[in-house]
Formats: sequence, structure tokens, C-alpha cells
Amino acid sequence: MSGAIQSDGASTRLGAVRSGIIACERCPRLRAWCRLVAKEKKREFRDWTYWGRPVPGFGDPRARLLLVGLAPAAHGGNRTGRVFTGDSSGDWVYEALHRFGFANQPHSVSRDDGLELRDCYVTAAARCAPPGNRPARQELERCQDWLDRELKLLTHVRVVIALGRIAQGAWLRSSGWWERLSVRERPGFGHGVVATLPDGTVFITSYHPSRQNTNTGRLTRGMWYQPFREARRQLDRDE
Repeated sequence: MSGAIQSDGASTRLGAVRSGIIACERCPRLRAWCRLVAKEKKREFRDWTYWGRPVPGFGDPRARLLLVGLAPAAHGGNRTGRVFTGDSSGDWVYEALHRFGFANQPHSVSRDDGLELRDCYVTAAARCAPPGNRPARQELERCQDWLDRELKLLTHVRVVIALGRIAQGAWLRSSGWWERLSVRERPGFGHGVVATLPDGTVFITSYHPSRQNTNTGRLTRGMWYQPFREARRQLDRDE
């Protein structure tokens, strides 16, 4: 019974954070861009009503695995309203999560497609789609507070996968390890690099599954599965 109460409480508090993210207007450039994209649309999605707002995290409030990305895609999350949903990066993310037992299905196309995450929560360093997929430093700093709030509520996380350098830095800052560890002690970035932090959290870095990585062969399916396989191995050891 106590576990159910804790889960409900975490869900309620995460819901409040979610509402705050959706209503956020901290970055005028990003808000204007997202609204413009939502108005103009992409030809293949002309029949969609775009979300056009900041995109909150998604998943299990008692998750032991946390996946941190960069930002919503202009015609992905900014269209569908769910992180890593409706774009090629999302196809890679949810297929891998399904393969290793963290999702009930391998595809994510809309907020009402029936996708459920198991023991996993997915979030991002920035919540608005940025022009050129590049949020400014000040915009990332303004958005950091939302990740801070999520991490305080996701108290069961034992393994973190960061997709790209920006996600790596965002998580290290929000978790407090950026300040607590010296430059030499901080985990380095590389695909499949695994580090165990002083509190036992396993931190794994990965290339982001962007088209510039997947279409060029810099990131292959075999490489992509490595961090998720390691996450599954680490969590299975705890059971």
C-alpha cells in the first residue's frame, strides 16, 4: 500500500511540473519559433493540429532508468506534444526501449497511441524545439530548473542514459554532480561510456540518434543498442 501511495504522490507532483513546463514562456525566441512552425507546418503533416508548446517528460514515476535527450524536434515533439514522438530519433529511441523491456511497443507516433513506459522516464535538456536543433546557452540555463524539479521527484532512478554532450551536461548539473566532482572526476563523453558515480548511480553516455549520426553511419543499430543493453544488465543485477 505504501508503494502505491508513493507512486500516486510522485505522479501528482510530476503532473504539476508537467503543467508548469507546458505553460512556460521563459524563452521568447523559442516560443516564437515553435508557434511559427506550428502555424506553417510541414506539408506531410498539414492535417495535424500542432502542439506548439514546451514538451514535458514522459514515463513511469517510479522509473529506475532515466533517458535524457536534447530537445523536441520541430515536426516531432513540437507537433505531437510528447518527447521523442513522431520523428526518426523517436523511432530509434522507442524501438530500443521496447527491445530491452522498457516500453510496451516499439513505435511512438502520437500522444494517444497507447505507448507505455515500464521502469523508464524520458526527458530532455530543453523543452522547446530550437531553430537548427541548437538551443542557446542562456535558453538551456533557463530550462535547467525543469530538469532539476523532475530529478527531485524521480527518486528511484539508478541508471541514466544521456543522449549527446548537451544532455550529459544538463543531467550532471541538475543532479548536482557537476559541482560536487572536480573536472577530472566528471564522467567523460563517448558512445557507450559507463561511469559509476559515488552514490552508485550508473551514468551512460551515447551519441544522439539524430539523422546526421544515423544516416552517416556514425551511429549504427548495433552501437545504439549498447547503452540500453548495459542499462538492462545493471537493473537486472539489482533485482
